[in-house]
Amino acid sequence: MKSIASAVMLLVAMLTSGAATAQFSLGDALGGLGGLLGGNSAKDSSANLLDAVSDLTKAANVTDADVNLMAFNFTKQSDGENKIAPATSTYAKRLLKITSKWETYDGMKLDYKVYMSDTVNAFALSNGTVRVYSGLMDLMTDDELRFVIGHEIGHVKLGHSTAAIKNAYQSSALTKGAAAAAATNKNASLVMNIAGDQLKEMMQKVLTSAHSRGQESDSDAYALTFLKASKTPAKAATSALLKLAGQSGANSVSIMSSHPDPADRAAAVEKLSAN
Repeated sequence: MKSIASAVMLLVAMLTSGAATAQFSLGDALGGLGGLLGGNSAKDSSANLLDAVSDLTKAANVTDADVNLMAFNFTKQSDGENKIAPATSTYAKRLLKITSKWETYDGMKLDYKVYMSDTVNAFALSNGTVRVYSGLMDLMTDDELRFVIGHEIGHVKLGHSTAAIKNAYQSSALTKGAAAAAATNKNASLVMNIAGDQLKEMMQKVLTSAHSRGQESDSDAYALTFLKASKTPAKAATSALLKLAGQSGANSVSIMSSHPDPADRAAAVEKLSAN
């Protein structure tokens, strides 16, 4: 007899591939799964499975509004968990000076804040969130920070972030499906509780994942345009990437997770800016 997990995965595959027909309905499948489980647990597990299948189906059709809502919710959560530099701090005043002309850029209204952390990182989200870590600010000049900020905005405007969120959402939906399959297991409640932290885990996965070679190159090119618009010397791009290339260890996070590595990217942007 097939395991419950196998039954769930088969069902998910059929529903998402369009294989389900008039002869194979969701109700039929849930009824079959109920036969495997038996009793009231079958009813409960069917409800969980229906929820999981709904999540997986939605994952294939994530809209811009969905992504913006996830970005908004994650920003609220992240800001609550990190120490934000107060407006009176040296870091906040410096970031305000660096970005004062760019409250809006390329159709995005931007919200800048500094996270007080030694982490060398920065990120941007589709809702206009831009967060810069104090560790990055300690490493970079003002011009170099503009390049990094422009690069992160580039990932959003070029659709890289949306694609990454969609992929991560699909993965989390599959995980939820597996949790539904384990509904009769004594650890099922724990699994479902972990799924309750889905948004945080998903967004952290997105923010710490490496981008492709093409995505990094395109975002670097976007950042060069950002520098030009702010009348910042293009050489800041090269020096910023060379500084990142010299970083390693626990305090270097997603901004270092790229292919090619920052040293190769520095050579590429120097060549591009010379054209």
